[in-house]
Amino acid sequence: GHYTTFSIPEPKDRTVHVCHAYGCRERTKFRFTDADVKELGAIMAKWRTKADTAEEERRGVAYAIGWIEHRVGTAIGTASDRPGMDFAGSGDTTQQDCVDEATNTTSYRRILASTGLLRHHTVDRPISKGSVMPWPHYGAVIIEKGSGRRYVVDSSVASNGRPPSVQPQEKWYIPG
Repeated sequence: GHYTTFSIPEPKDRTVHVCHAYGCRERTKFRFTDADVKELGAIMAKWRTKADTAEEERRGVAYAIGWIEHRVGTAIGTASDRPGMDFAGSGDTTQQDCVDEATNTTSYRRILASTGLLRHHTVDRPISKGSVMPWPHYGAVIIEKGSGRRYVVDSSVASNGRPPSVQPQEKWYIPG
């Protein structure tokens, strides 16, 4: 439903359509190479060597998303994306709001899943919660397979290329 709402093609064959300029106003096609997938595998493996648990996988996901944002941002021109809701960024093709970030993070995690790099989680659609002024805040969601517990991966709170926040859904943004 989320991809349809924002008129974004779903990820397919390692190809994503990256949202930017706020509200998925702009979409740029990006394809992950074999070398990209190999690097992502190395990032995920680093955390699995500590313990092959859902908790360590979430840490790996955060670092993988940070790496992806840097890789994709450098390729498409969003590497200078600033964190948070920067009202001056609306319409700027180098910037991303929480809708863009949640959509992209969901797409990136779907690439992780489709390449076999997620063992302990499934990818769910983004959610929105609360509001800042008249707008809700969006975040990407993963579900822990064993417990069914939901976690929000929020890339909008960090600068491009930095690991996003990963929190239990009930504690994310506005607790409740």
